[in-house]
Amino acid sequence: MSSRRVLRRSTVLCSAALVAVLVPACQRGPSAKVDQASLAAFSPLAAALESPANPLTDAKVNLGRTLYYDTRLSLNNNESCNTCHNLAAYGVDGRRFSVGTKGQLGGRNSPTVYNAAGQIAQFWDGRAATVEEQAKGPVLNPVEMGMPSAAAVIARLKAVPAYRAAFRAAFPDARDPMTYDNVGLAIGAFERKLVTPGAWDRFLDGDTTALTPEERIGFNTFVATGCQACHNGMLVGGGMYQKLGAVEPWPDKSDIGRAAITHEASDTLVFKVPMLRNVARTAPYFHNGSVATLPQAVALMAKHQLGKTLSPEDVNRIVAYLNALTGEVPASYIAAPAAGQTAGS
Repeated sequence: MSSRRVLRRSTVLCSAALVAVLVPACQRGPSAKVDQASLAAFSPLAAALESPANPLTDAKVNLGRTLYYDTRLSLNNNESCNTCHNLAAYGVDGRRFSVGTKGQLGGRNSPTVYNAAGQIAQFWDGRAATVEEQAKGPVLNPVEMGMPSAAAVIARLKAVPAYRAAFRAAFPDARDPMTYDNVGLAIGAFERKLVTPGAWDRFLDGDTTALTPEERIGFNTFVATGCQACHNGMLVGGGMYQKLGAVEPWPDKSDIGRAAITHEASDTLVFKVPMLRNVARTAPYFHNGSVATLPQAVALMAKHQLGKTLSPEDVNRIVAYLNALTGEVPASYIAAPAAGQTAGS
């Protein structure tokens, strides 16, 4: 190699090193290196969100799957659990408000059932402690599935011989296995295995390549903004209640939130903090489904919950991280019973 070529290459290398030293970090762009301490608030998704109060068995899960898809649980035989919580569409119906058995609209956005069993409670206002309890609510709600009573539900199911056998298999020690509480236990058992692990879990387990540089930058921005104060844990949320408009008042006060359940003034506009797993696939957002896009939701949360106005660049960075929370739908597990099959095998 000629001395002139060596000199030119050395000059280029020295110039690059000098630029790296002299250009401030803010001008070089945000770092994609994640501080391990910031990951302490999070944990990978469990294989199943189990409860000692409802041990999982194949017979119970299979019964729950069949009940989840069965339109017999609605007054007009039109709706099933899957109608509003479509398992093939990340557990939502994509509507601002779901449509009930008589065409009525619900008053709150239907959240996803995926990973829901790991939350502090169910429904936006937390009025059901578990997925087992939650599963029984919509069936008897006149605006949703509209069945007149628990007895009417059981009467329908008892008319199907295959269901009588399936309940006996699922609850072998029960004197009368066909009860409405057992309907909730079976559906709840099925929902406790509706988990969607993905890239975020692989990253938490030590695979540093599971997230792209843009997604890692987004996570750093998420943490630096303060989002992890409420959105943390295994589900990146779903573990606490928070007032909507904690810093800057929320403009729409028509839904008073938990106050309608607790009758405490301090619970006005308090809702369960939503989990962010699969959030990029579960629009529209908030309890009233009033926001159609994820960037808008991120900007509003920063403003009203943290008192911060994010730049468009920071919003997009956080959205990049939130996209990394999209998991894998368990296609074989959620397969609907074959047409005409009442009790799954």
